[in-house]
Amino acid sequence: MREGIAISLPQQQLVVQRDGRTRLTLPVSTAAAGADEREGSGGTPRGWHRIRAMIGADAAPGSVFVGRRPTGECYSEALRRAHPRRDWILTRILWLCGEEPGRNRGGNVDTQRRLIYIHGTPDSEPMGVPRSHGCIRLHSAAVMTLFDLCRPGMPVWIGAQ
Repeated sequence: MREGIAISLPQQQLVVQRDGRTRLTLPVSTAAAGADEREGSGGTPRGWHRIRAMIGADAAPGSVFVGRRPTGECYSEALRRAHPRRDWILTRILWLCGEEPGRNRGGNVDTQRRLIYIHGTPDSEPMGVPRSHGCIRLHSAAVMTLFDLCRPGMPVWIGAQ
C-alpha cells in the first residue's frame, strides 16, 4: 500500500503508510467480540474501508464525544466514576466507511451505519488487548498523532495480517 492505514487484528497494531514508507506504528484495542461485520455483533469489521470523516481537529486532548459531537466535558476519573457504563470516545474520531458491498458496506454489514471509528480512549485502557465494542481505540496522544497524518478518503485495511 502506497498510502493508507493497515490494522492487524491478531497483532492489535495500526500502521500508517505514506509515500510507500511506514510513517507510524501504534498499538490499538479492537473488539472484544473479535472480527465480525454484522450489525449488533460488537465485532470489528474486516476488509477495505476509507476514512469518511475526520472529527475533532481542534478539540483538546481528552475531549468527550457523544454522537460525534463534543459534550464540553474533558475526561477525568471523577467523570468516569459518574458514568461507569459510558463507552468513552475521546479527543479525535476517524469515522470509517466500508468499501466492499456485501462484506462491510450495505445491508446488515455496513461499517458506516454501525458507527465504527478509530478514536481516542482513556489512557487507563490497555492497548494491544481487544476490549472495544467494535471500534479501533487508541490513547489520546496516539490518536492526535494519527489524525495529523490522515485525510478524508484515505484507505484503511482491517484484517488478520
